[in-house]
Amino acid sequence: MKEVSIGLIGFGTVGAGVVQILEENRDVLEARVGVPVRLKRIADLNIESDRGVKVDRSLLTTNAMEVVRDPEISVVVELIGGYEPAKSLILEAFKNGKQVVTANKALLAEHGPEVFQAAHKAGVDIGFEAAVAGGIPILRSLREGLVANRFDKILAILNGTCNFILTAMDSTPGVSFDEVLKKAQELGYAEADPALDIDGIDSAHKLVLVLSLTHGIRVPPRSIHVEGIRNIDPFDVAMAHEFSYKIKLLAIIRRDGDNVDARLHPTLLPEDHPLARVDGVFNGIFLHGDMVGDQLFYGRGAGRESTASAVIGDVIEMARSAARGEAGRVPPLGYPESWKASGKLKNISEIVTNYYLRIKAMDRPGVLSKVAGILGEHQISLHSVVQKSRQSSAAVPVVFLTHLAKEADLQIACEKISRLDDVEGAPVILRIEDETLN
Repeated sequence: MKEVSIGLIGFGTVGAGVVQILEENRDVLEARVGVPVRLKRIADLNIESDRGVKVDRSLLTTNAMEVVRDPEISVVVELIGGYEPAKSLILEAFKNGKQVVTANKALLAEHGPEVFQAAHKAGVDIGFEAAVAGGIPILRSLREGLVANRFDKILAILNGTCNFILTAMDSTPGVSFDEVLKKAQELGYAEADPALDIDGIDSAHKLVLVLSLTHGIRVPPRSIHVEGIRNIDPFDVAMAHEFSYKIKLLAIIRRDGDNVDARLHPTLLPEDHPLARVDGVFNGIFLHGDMVGDQLFYGRGAGRESTASAVIGDVIEMARSAARGEAGRVPPLGYPESWKASGKLKNISEIVTNYYLRIKAMDRPGVLSKVAGILGEHQISLHSVVQKSRQSSAAVPVVFLTHLAKEADLQIACEKISRLDDVEGAPVILRIEDETLN
């Protein structure tokens, strides 16, 4: 092959970053591939706006099918996001013998089996390093560098918007979730409609891909227990800090024999845990492999340059393969398409962990003993109890930390507690990742 020609679909923030890298680091890329790497075509619905990068306007088109059907293009980069027309364009690219690079975690999480099977059938590759944790090369590390390991535990912060909000709430006592969200929107860290981020949907898409790579289990996001951070209260952030914890939106994967516990929710982490120190818009992945032990990956999880760097990493990997006249060296998910995992996902009701509970109870004799009695009836023992104030005429917050307990037992106990006459509303439940609390 004399050169590698690239077609780009989607000329937004990350697309402009891809163009920038291809232009500014052209000599470095060509030296590493061994042949010239050339941008042949760019498709976008808006080809008039200035993206802040130098580009030959003759490359621009509003017709994405021109890109996927161009016989001179060997690698198609899809950066438009969403399900359609992204899926149709990717499948058409496969039919035309193109390698594909995408950052589209939503598409791969929901329609991955169809997309990966189509790539396998066409004998081409699909790269998606930029779909998880931005510029952190976590997927390639899981698929190749750590392939010798069984993964006993993975804890991950996968959304910079949520991490920024929780960091700000922790560092500014009393500030509300809504105040910090507004600030995040002003700084460009959160969208005008932030639901995908703050409700955990974005992180869940990424969790599905990590689960596939580490355990060979392919499930849609709806199969995973997901909670966002919309209801995090400043009081709980302050109490977590008092107990020497920080609250993080955590993706959790734990191996339990052949079965796997996979979930996403706000979690209390000890302040000295490596992930508790991952602040602001940064992402972090902490994992334990049975051969390598503990590993920490840290870096920017979003942004033009970091995400574009991951895209170009996949492009160059495919360019190198194309230059050698080969493809499909490593399956996209690290397992052959014919592989069927023997394990299954555990239901959230089956998990066993520690809990932070907050109730609003009247400050009267016997109330706490009633609550503790209900917890005891369901095999839930207490590590700590804290009441922050006293008021004879109003309910006050009381916080409990539990020893290890089963989720199903805890949920039944909390439902009974919420029915007590001296308790207002349902208990607030947050899970804890702290092996010293057992």
